[in-house]
Amino acid sequence: MSTVLEFNNVSKYYDVSRNISEIFSGKKPKVRAVDDVSFKIQQGESVGIVGESGCGKTTLAKLILNLVNPTSGEILFEGKDISKIKNNDELMKYKRNLQFVFQNPYDSLNPRFTIKDILLEPLKALNFDPNKFETMITDVMNLVKLKNKDEYLYKYPHELSGGQLQRIVLARALIINPKFVVADEPVSMLDVSVRAGILNAFNQAKSSMNFTAIYISHDLALVKYVCERTIVMYLGSIVEDGPTHDVINNPLHPYTKALVKAVPVPHVNQSHDPLPILGNIPDATREYKGCKFADRCPKHNNECQGGDIKMGLVEAKPGHWVDRCSYITS
Repeated sequence: MSTVLEFNNVSKYYDVSRNISEIFSGKKPKVRAVDDVSFKIQQGESVGIVGESGCGKTTLAKLILNLVNPTSGEILFEGKDISKIKNNDELMKYKRNLQFVFQNPYDSLNPRFTIKDILLEPLKALNFDPNKFETMITDVMNLVKLKNKDEYLYKYPHELSGGQLQRIVLARALIINPKFVVADEPVSMLDVSVRAGILNAFNQAKSSMNFTAIYISHDLALVKYVCERTIVMYLGSIVEDGPTHDVINNPLHPYTKALVKAVPVPHVNQSHDPLPILGNIPDATREYKGCKFADRCPKHNNECQGGDIKMGLVEAKPGHWVDRCSYITS
């Protein structure tokens, strides 16, 4: 398989001002939303990105989609640095190959457009052949399991259910036959009863179209169901990266172990053991000399907090990478 997406030491920092003195002094602290991240994704892979709120998942998605520029590092899509694309034709070609499935179907569709208008919009914007519009709409509606298309095409979003709307969001993303799809919590807004149907439609579409997919999620059960590989993020950095089965069933990093332990159990009266980590997520504006997780790690020592351990990932098992500090102290 060929590498379709590559991050090389990518960081994205945001300036923030929390008080008057910081505003007037010009000394604004920086939120390190993504901090020195490197990874490669192969053509056709399904990759889950997990972590608690504030870990950098959404910023990572925005970087992939070229919605924000990195503070440093390079992002290569099929070997080209996307942050350096200046030509509009090249930019449109890139965006034609990459699509986004939004979390909230109620807010991501124009309420004044019919479903047909919504599906036609990307085709018109990207200058597809008008003679193929009807065929492309029929094909994508069948792909997302809305086969009786005439029941939907002339309705407005408020006339459909949440599950039907999310299938339309998926159809809008897939109608241009992208090479890469980023899905941000694609079923979190839906009832449990309809989630499996949406995920099955997504999986079948991926199988037939062979696009590369990234799923951003808090739900490890979803990631286990749809992803071959899982990347765990903490405070802007990757702390574990490996085959989903190994990451979930044999996690190596204490933070990953805590995420697995926090998954709800299907018994009303059954309680969890205490999570194997301490405290809450720390300040994202702080610059760490050592391990970012040291304050919460049950096995931390002075070397972790003092910065004596060189940071980065090590390959603990074939294809299974984990934060160096965690690997050394485990």
